[in-house]
Amino acid sequence: MKRNREQNKVRVGVVQLAPVLMDAEACLKKALFYIEEAASKGCELVMFPEAYIPCYPKAITFGSVIGWRTPAGRRDWRRYYDNSVEVGGPIFNALAEAAAKYKVHLAMGCIERERGHGTLYCSMLFFGPDGEYLGRHRKLKPTAGERVVWGEGDASDLTVIDAPFGRYGAVICWENYMPLLRTAMYSKGIEIYLAPTADYRESWLCTARHIAREGGCFVLSANLCYKLSDYSSEIETRVDEADIPAGIINEAGSVTNGGSAIISPFGEYLAGPIYDSEEVLVADLDMNMLAEARIDFDPVGHYARPDIFKLYVNETPLNHVEFYSEKEKDI
Repeated sequence: MKRNREQNKVRVGVVQLAPVLMDAEACLKKALFYIEEAASKGCELVMFPEAYIPCYPKAITFGSVIGWRTPAGRRDWRRYYDNSVEVGGPIFNALAEAAAKYKVHLAMGCIERERGHGTLYCSMLFFGPDGEYLGRHRKLKPTAGERVVWGEGDASDLTVIDAPFGRYGAVICWENYMPLLRTAMYSKGIEIYLAPTADYRESWLCTARHIAREGGCFVLSANLCYKLSDYSSEIETRVDEADIPAGIINEAGSVTNGGSAIISPFGEYLAGPIYDSEEVLVADLDMNMLAEARIDFDPVGHYARPDIFKLYVNETPLNHVEFYSEKEKDI
């Protein structure tokens, strides 16, 4: 049903929480609790942080240095792999059922794997309020040490969902610093820009606010909040606290302390930022603000110069192997 101007609002929920590190079942249990809480508050769109299931592996080395890997690192890798999410697998199906049960659009940050393959991807999975799988986005470029444990996505899943309340999609953490990627998402007409992250610094919030103003869109930034004490003793390659540089861990012992926020198309906070707590951050988005913000600046419209600049995006799935028969080849 199309909403009239007065009803052109949507309530959204950003979930800030701690993962149960490398325990997908326990992460799922917490996620189901917060999905229910967000739905009880009237949220139509519920978003979780980057890599929530089974964790963003901050301060875990996986025993990897240039030239070799340690047996303990391989064991931690296997634990990470075993607790990652398969499309069509049990965790995936439980998330789809939760979206349908609570009638919400659900955006879940997870580590994704494909059956029979050894590569993990930092992904956002999208589910509709009927439980339908709406697609995913795999992080295009892992940052620094993330490249040891995650593969790269491609442009075939620069997904933007056309929901009744507006168009939403996700760009994950530091790929938000890729200006051409942002331009591609703006060109797809994104209105609710999901920016899940593991970055808790003030500079990240400056980035999120800049994107809101640049894109004339709402930005939802969701982060994790957890401490060194949350790490299981079974994780063998966690960096010792004494070896962690000053400033990485705060006085409360947090590895990351959140900073989740909801931001208007004018770059102003509608909710948050919040720190050092597990919470569902809620805001009502007035979708009429989109046009009001874009009268000033539209990066892919009246503020673009296609006579000077042009962006080409290859959305073909970049498969390493293509199978065909000789008959098909001849055709």
